[in-house]
Amino acid sequence: MKAFLILEDGTVFEGTSIGSTRESISEIVFNTSMTGYLEVLTDPSYAGQAVVMTYPLIGNYGICYEDMESERAWPDGFIVRELADVPSNFRCEDTIQNFLVKYDIPGICGIDTRALTKRLRGKGVMNGMITTDESFNLDKILPKIREYQCKGVVRKVTCKEKYTMLPDEIQEKSEKDASAVYKVALLDLGAKRNIARSLVKRGCKVTVYPAYTSADEILASSPDGIMLSNGPGDPKECVEIVHEIGKLADSGIPIFAICLGHQLMALSQGGDTFKLKYGHRGGNHPVKDMITGKVYISSQNHGYAVDETSIPQDAEPSFTNVNDRTNEGIRYLKKPIYTTQFHPEACPGPKDSDFLFDRFMQMMAENQSGN
Repeated sequence: MKAFLILEDGTVFEGTSIGSTRESISEIVFNTSMTGYLEVLTDPSYAGQAVVMTYPLIGNYGICYEDMESERAWPDGFIVRELADVPSNFRCEDTIQNFLVKYDIPGICGIDTRALTKRLRGKGVMNGMITTDESFNLDKILPKIREYQCKGVVRKVTCKEKYTMLPDEIQEKSEKDASAVYKVALLDLGAKRNIARSLVKRGCKVTVYPAYTSADEILASSPDGIMLSNGPGDPKECVEIVHEIGKLADSGIPIFAICLGHQLMALSQGGDTFKLKYGHRGGNHPVKDMITGKVYISSQNHGYAVDETSIPQDAEPSFTNVNDRTNEGIRYLKKPIYTTQFHPEACPGPKDSDFLFDRFMQMMAENQSGN
């Protein structure tokens, strides 16, 4: 079946329909990862967007449900050059085609994804429509495409109620005999599973809270540390959450924030954010540690960034993007707060900056000892 990708500038790409055949309007973004397409599809940060994979062959190792980064797939569209019909991997449980149908995600393959990516890089991220309707009328649908806004996505992706994750060694013992190294409150703004897993494997008891939980409720549980997760959409839309994060920041409890959490923390401290021309999405983005000068390859997925000129005087940049010099991390000097724009939990990778979770563990240890 034919499918069409129609961009808001009137450009039309014709290809073959994959996945669901429903019509979808969303923001069209590209990801430069060569692997990890399942993690991309199940990353809540893609809610409200259709993802273009720049690597030409997608689906060759199939689907392994254990590798999902959330309970379902989130993008509103999936765009590839070539989709593997017969995946080959000893862990393979399904095909991408079946996976897309299962989660009602429309897609298109067989188009020139290089030309599409170059257009998005040149003109910036655009809205677009995926449709199988061969009789579409550009004059009628272009206004609808241009009107689309990615709104309310954090509320859409966050968990509905709080839950707790425990290390295996605690689960195997009675409550009386077992205790976690630290209790961490994770604010789920659209969290990837590996954030909590990265803490659990270090012995932490992680309680995951819905995004709109009040600071008072979180602080009432007396956590040793607070984690702010990644998530989708414009950070400036999250006015209520920013207000509560400001209260968390004043609590004196160590905080580690990633991606959207990094942006919301900056807003709560008087900083500003702006929309990038085409965002950073992929597993090959270099970031430079401003203290050591060392460069790490990082996993990223964001369309907004913190304006480094707006960072308050009692904070300093900790990482910068080597490609475009945008801010990639902030260290707050008078509060135990450390934030990064990139994803140290990676999954599928790279794991170069995984050590930042150890730094968070050290922050909690120092806070408890009074240092």
